[in-house]
Amino acid sequence: MHVIETNVLTKYYGKARGIINLNLSVEEGDFFGFIGPNGAGKSTTIRTLVGLTQKTSGSARIFGKDIEQDKEKILADIGYMPSEAMFYPGMKVRDIIKLSADLHKKDCRKQAVQLCEQLQLDTSRKIDELSLGNRKKVSIVCAMQHNPRLYILDEPTSGLDPLMQKEFFTLLKERHKTGATIFLSSHILSEIQRNCNRAAIIREGQIIACNRVENLTQTNTKHVTVHGITSLPDIPNIRNLQTTSDGFSFLFQGEISVLLQILSRINLTDVNIADPDLEEIFLHYYEKGGTMS
Repeated sequence: MHVIETNVLTKYYGKARGIINLNLSVEEGDFFGFIGPNGAGKSTTIRTLVGLTQKTSGSARIFGKDIEQDKEKILADIGYMPSEAMFYPGMKVRDIIKLSADLHKKDCRKQAVQLCEQLQLDTSRKIDELSLGNRKKVSIVCAMQHNPRLYILDEPTSGLDPLMQKEFFTLLKERHKTGATIFLSSHILSEIQRNCNRAAIIREGQIIACNRVENLTQTNTKHVTVHGITSLPDIPNIRNLQTTSDGFSFLFQGEISVLLQILSRINLTDVNIADPDLEEIFLHYYEKGGTMS
């Protein structure tokens, strides 16, 4: 079942590009990563899906329902976390959490207490007194306390310290194991590689790649590091050449036997050949016209 499905979804802000002809599907039970730098269209996509901004054209469905015609029914079963943690000023944390539960018309007190304990969140303080990291914790509780079927999370870990980031993903994995679908936007590629089973890469408002995470990194391109040399011989089909403390690293796309023949003729101390990581794949996709096969 498609939990999220868009068809040529487009959003312009006047003449400015938001997203263009976005075709995206997220299956039930996916832990889905949405990757792109700031300005690529991640937040526009998410804000359009949850009804905070109206599409220009195209269509989108969540749980099989139209995002505009069935907005209230859809939002009842979504846990949404915006990239910026903003709340009504002057309110205490406990009152914000209760207001969020009341909007979902659910008694979430037990879940809220457990989440606040896990995140070490003091609910007696006013929201104005909190750091960005603690405001993010409030957002997490509001998004998770009603046990939704779908989590839509926009850059959720920005502002959280490393320990809280780890705790947050522990919470998400627990929910995912119970059948929830996770849609997570991020520009932190290691988060996607560690936690997501599928991912899409967005560039300038358009999807340029979508696949299982392991498939995105399974290419005939290899990351090569050569140690113990001060100059590199002429090697075909390399890019991203970088100098290291004792040699060179680069991406190689070609026959490994050819590479090994060339390297066997030089006096090196060691060579390491590995699959490229998601960050290298991402950067290559972001080169104009870049593809990896």
